[in-house]
Amino acid sequence: MTSNRSSANLSDDAGRGALQDATAAVVQMSSTDDVARNLGEARRWVEAAAREGATLVVLPEYFCWIGTDERERVALAERFGEGPIQAALAALARETGVWLVGGTMPIVPDDAAGNGGMERAYNACLLIDPSGRSVARYDKLHLFSFSDGREQHAEADTMVPGERIGHAATPFGEMRLSICYDLRFPELYRVAPAPDVIAVPAAFTHATGLAHWELLLRARAVENQAYVLAAGQCGTHPNGWRTFGRSMIVGPWGEILASRDEAEPGIAIARLERGALSAVRARLPALMHRRIAAPADIATSPAMRRR
Repeated sequence: MTSNRSSANLSDDAGRGALQDATAAVVQMSSTDDVARNLGEARRWVEAAAREGATLVVLPEYFCWIGTDERERVALAERFGEGPIQAALAALARETGVWLVGGTMPIVPDDAAGNGGMERAYNACLLIDPSGRSVARYDKLHLFSFSDGREQHAEADTMVPGERIGHAATPFGEMRLSICYDLRFPELYRVAPAPDVIAVPAAFTHATGLAHWELLLRARAVENQAYVLAAGQCGTHPNGWRTFGRSMIVGPWGEILASRDEAEPGIAIARLERGALSAVRARLPALMHRRIAAPADIATSPAMRRR
């Protein structure tokens, strides 16, 4: 993860107040192994959010498919810019007039000849503008692995890790794209330009969500002084997964502005206010105070240096 801007430039982003006031929504789903049904549910909730005035909507991770055999997800992979799932997302953004963070979907790796016999795919998040154009793509960098004796996950078995940070300048300010497990890696959000809005499509397990979901979301909001839009999966899925839900929107002071507390599909909506963001960054200019030491600058005792 590299940037041609130094960390000192974060102060420029922190003070420029790029965010426009907007109404944002996060969609909570309980996806199945029926792609058509899932696409219909996504449309239902995005349309509902648009009717309530939302102009920025986030779908959850795996919105289009959760089933019993992960190889089926790989088989659904589309080439970037082609395919029925991407076409459905583009049409939905265009017809509702929203900026749509399209959850995640499988995308064919750039070096793959095709998806016939392909064993792994990217878990990709697309940002689609109101004209239906994909303006940013982020392939999940950090692949989830978990085992507690009862439940086991190993995303690397069927996913290819991404290599680049997903970021876009939008009418709502600088937006950083991230996915679920990425929340545990705060450095992803610290690379310039500083995000005003952080999108987090997710499918947190119930076990990890109960312990860490709200904690991580509020921490990322506070340390980046940014809005965090977290859309999650909920309920029990065909493969037996139990996902946590509690989709929420967090403000730059760490306050929960809206949440979907029920463990069922629905939406949570909140206002993103430019003035509130600017006020937090002016009152506590932490982004301007960052000083990152290089490894050579880490102080050690004389005894440690002699070893």
